[in-house]
Amino acid sequence: MDRGSLTIVGTGIKAVGQTTLEALAHIRNAQKLLYLLADPVTTRWVLEQNPEAESLFSSYAEGKLRSETYREIVDRILTHVRSGLRVCVALYGHPGVFAHPTHAAIRVARAEGFPAVMLPGVSAEDCLFADLGIDPGRQGCQSYEATDFLIRRRRVDPRTPLILWQVGLIGFVEHRERFGRAGMPFLIEALRAIYPASHEVTVYEAAQLPICEPVVERVQLGNLLEARVSSSSTLYVPAVAEADLNQDLAGRLATAIASETSLTPGRGPV
Repeated sequence: MDRGSLTIVGTGIKAVGQTTLEALAHIRNAQKLLYLLADPVTTRWVLEQNPEAESLFSSYAEGKLRSETYREIVDRILTHVRSGLRVCVALYGHPGVFAHPTHAAIRVARAEGFPAVMLPGVSAEDCLFADLGIDPGRQGCQSYEATDFLIRRRRVDPRTPLILWQVGLIGFVEHRERFGRAGMPFLIEALRAIYPASHEVTVYEAAQLPICEPVVERVQLGNLLEARVSSSSTLYVPAVAEADLNQDLAGRLATAIASETSLTPGRGPV
């Protein structure tokens, strides 16, 4: 029997166009291709690349605990790896972002001695940075899943931008075909303890199709309950102010850099 292997790839958020060439090669050449995709266009395209591909979505069911679904998906993936097949799993977005079963499948495969790798993909966060014109290198970035942010009492620096994921699924531990808004007042209450009601926030959804525009709805925090929120919505909360500058440390650092540069001419920054 051939030795099985596992490669997990992402197809990006926007249909077809954000799939890397490396991911495409694995999709086409897999002996067993499994997939979890968010739109019919990408699904049809993936089936054109590998007609024997099998959807993992049948592991989901209304009201079924996510933890149970994730265990089932891992078992389905590993069954094919153990049978000696070259397995590829394709997920929308980045295959390692909000994708517990992919990380679990790789851990199990490696523990059992099978080659297992994950290839990066375009995530919703990548799209958010591009669509909203945000450079996380300028002010930094805080990023939390919305329910986790609430129930674990995460500490937030209001001088650093905050991203909250899955704001339309707050409190859900099972699969739902429809999202709910019952958790939104709790989120607003928590944010109002940090930010003023007049602070402008953005409800964001990346475009899934080339012909569509991203959802970008700016609203004051105090009016967030009136915003249109779906299961795909992300909340972006900009910083209220620039972080304070440590003048003493900045001066000492500049002196140290200048001293080092003077001792080693020609080796400064390019």
